[in-house]
Amino acid sequence: MTLIKYITALIVGLLTLASCSNEKSLQRYLVDKQEDNRYLKIDLATSLLQSDQSNFTEDEQEILNSVKKVNVVAYPVKSGNLEEYKTEKDAVKEIIGQEKYKTLSSMKSNGMNVTLKYLGEEDAIDEVIVFASSEEKGFGVFRLLCDDMKPDQILSLIHISEPTRRTP
Repeated sequence: MTLIKYITALIVGLLTLASCSNEKSLQRYLVDKQEDNRYLKIDLATSLLQSDQSNFTEDEQEILNSVKKVNVVAYPVKSGNLEEYKTEKDAVKEIIGQEKYKTLSSMKSNGMNVTLKYLGEEDAIDEVIVFASSEEKGFGVFRLLCDDMKPDQILSLIHISEPTRRTP
């Protein structure tokens, strides 16, 4: 009986060690920056965006229901922190450059670089990442945790969030 306990403890220990990974993750990066005052941070549960008085269509409501949480971390460029900015930006680019993050699109406009990536399957996205950077303004990481979102719903979500979309 004691032998079974030791074997079980050994197996649990090995599984614990095997499940730990040194691979950098966006989630770990965002958690690490929560207490860093150089960053602007926002975490939202999508339940805050929804109410009985909202005037979303059924399709829009379905899209919002597929988004579980929104994390935003921004690093503004200030005088004297350009090297620090570049180091932090490169760290994020390295993380989202991993093979597991698939690119939906990239664009450049007016000195701003924007990359849209995702985790999951093409027809069932679990996480959407928007990385925007500008040497003048800084960078921002927008992370949407989703439940099987479809790619076309991402574009609809952008449309839903447009400020001119809603009228009182």
